Amino acid sequence: MTDTDETRVGVDIGGTFTDVVAVGDGEITVTKTPSTPDQPERGVMNGLDESESAAGYTPETVDFFSHGTTVATNAVLEGTWADTALVTTEGFRDALEIGRQDRPDIYDFDAEKAEPVVPRDRRFTVPERLDERGNVLRELDEDAVRAVAAAIDDTGVSAVAVCLLFAFENPDHEQRVTEILREELPGVSVSQSSTVLPEIREYERTVTTALNAALKPVMSDYVGELEREVRDRGVDAAVKLMQSNGGLIDAGAARERPVNTLLSGPAAGVQGATHVADRAGYADLITMDMGGTSCDMSLVQDGEPVVSTDVAVGDYTVGVPMIDVHTVGSGGGSVAWVDAGGALRVGPRSAGADPGPICYGRGGERPTTTDAHLLLGRIDPEGFLPEDRDVGVDDVRAAFAALGDELGMGPEETAQGVLDVANANMGRALRVVSVERGHDPREFALVAFGGAGPLHAPTLAAELDVPTVLVPRTAGALSALGLLISDVGYDYSQSMVRPWAGVDADTVATAFAELRAEGDSELAAEDVPPARREFERVADLRYEGQSFDVSVPLPDGEVDAAMLETIERRFHERHESRYGHADPEEPVELVTLRLHARGVVDSPETATVGAEGTVADAVAERREVRFAGDAYDAPIYDRDLLPAGGAIDGPAVVEGPESTVVLRPGQSAEVDPDGTLVVDTGVEQ
Repeated sequence: MTDTDETRVGVDIGGTFTDVVAVGDGEITVTKTPSTPDQPERGVMNGLDESESAAGYTPETVDFFSHGTTVATNAVLEGTWADTALVTTEGFRDALEIGRQDRPDIYDFDAEKAEPVVPRDRRFTVPERLDERGNVLRELDEDAVRAVAAAIDDTGVSAVAVCLLFAFENPDHEQRVTEILREELPGVSVSQSSTVLPEIREYERTVTTALNAALKPVMSDYVGELEREVRDRGVDAAVKLMQSNGGLIDAGAARERPVNTLLSGPAAGVQGATHVADRAGYADLITMDMGGTSCDMSLVQDGEPVVSTDVAVGDYTVGVPMIDVHTVGSGGGSVAWVDAGGALRVGPRSAGADPGPICYGRGGERPTTTDAHLLLGRIDPEGFLPEDRDVGVDDVRAAFAALGDELGMGPEETAQGVLDVANANMGRALRVVSVERGHDPREFALVAFGGAGPLHAPTLAAELDVPTVLVPRTAGALSALGLLISDVGYDYSQSMVRPWAGVDADTVATAFAELRAEGDSELAAEDVPPARREFERVADLRYEGQSFDVSVPLPDGEVDAAMLETIERRFHERHESRYGHADPEEPVELVTLRLHARGVVDSPETATVGAEGTVADAVAERREVRFAGDAYDAPIYDRDLLPAGGAIDGPAVVEGPESTVVLRPGQSAEVDPDGTLVVDTGVEQ
């Protein structure tokens, strides 16, 4: 890469490392620097320092800059959001606290719900009322709103959420409340539900709006500082951030709608996995992102990640569209322990990055999954153990010996047991995103990434009869790569709850036209030319009396009576597919209309892997590697030296700069032109 090349840069902040992927002139350069949780933007700048040095570009040549952030996520998980007030309709002050009727644990009668985002003494009501169609039953009392503004001013909060009853049908009262609050409280940020989430379900709409309000000051400070740092550095490209739905938005939109970035990092990983798999010829995927603390699983069908509006982040169910990610506390740093019943457990507690696993040499004393891999020969002790630390394989073996004493097992047997338990935990997560949602995992390929994912994926896939595992060339930093290939994306919705039989085509067409006008406006503001704008329409329907709905994509073309019939027929078909039954004679309701506006981004061209050299040339050494109690003299391959088209047989270990792939006996793998390792798990198809 030279100074004259145009360079695309993606930066993903993880719990341990900040990953930077730079693509210029087809070459991919990956760098990792320690994350700086107290000042995340510092980690970004440090990462750019490393990246510029490694790849040889200058800030002036960066023409595309995208970022995946955990700032909003961490604020929710840690409760470190801004002090916030809520303004709602008189009589509905406690909707946020009542929440859903289900308990966190149905069999635990002492289980407590999460603390409300806004405590009761900062929740205020105003006299006004709309009916379920948005007709005014009681006019808004503006004097009462000004009195509420004065009361809010006395609390000293920095953010306000406005969520009035049925504002999704008629936002006039809500907009007027927002105007008054901004007049009376000029230094306070305001979020209104008719902008954040104009949909039914009072709790979800209220908690999502409240979270957006609480996160706005946090995200505004972070994004503002990041933009200043990037500009001062000399990067002129617009700063774009990844949303939970897998689409990029500009920094200004992220400041206004931070709730849309809650799954920013995981979403980027799924997008990267989808891109890599598509180039390898696979469209139906289960993605597996395993880092140091957790493992994220998601499903991709027909080349599109599955998106849900019912995803929990921490203790809160957020109603905005998010890539459906299921997370379990199983990572490379997950600590192994014996419970009160004498059973071996792994996680959810993690050794993290500091002190980390024993083999990090930073003072860790409890054995972890990473330590288990090292003891069984799957990680190179010579290359992994820190040279300046007084830690060796014997220390790892001693820790597993102590754990094994509690179980009546030897060190190696205990280490294998730790990996078996970790795989069982991840296997359950894989079933959640596949089997429990009506999908047969045998019909999917498993895409493994993250620092620890490729260590486990071939074994996990074989146990669940998944025939193929794909390990991308940049597996350890795939989320950062995903930031470079994702499109700009905005989601819009409008709840219109009414009997389907009474819905006319003009009403639906008009609603979609209004949503499209919003999408056109925002894409134009991001300089997306009309030829690169795409719009996808979806209708959420349900049978009368049901609580939840089924999303039905609309076919292309004009909305007319024939299309409405097609939508209803597809609803019955999708209901049958998802739940195993349908009743075409049962009355159907329209719930919500949705539109996804996409600004198509050109994916960067990346250099392919050369076919020069042989597989034998890539063998770095041979060492003992253990599988299920048996020891094998296995070849250890340098991934960077494997040629395109090269095939290897297990047992074997493939070591790359960011991740290690372990092939079991009976498995094989081939290198595709992009450098992706395509693993045949040995499952009969």
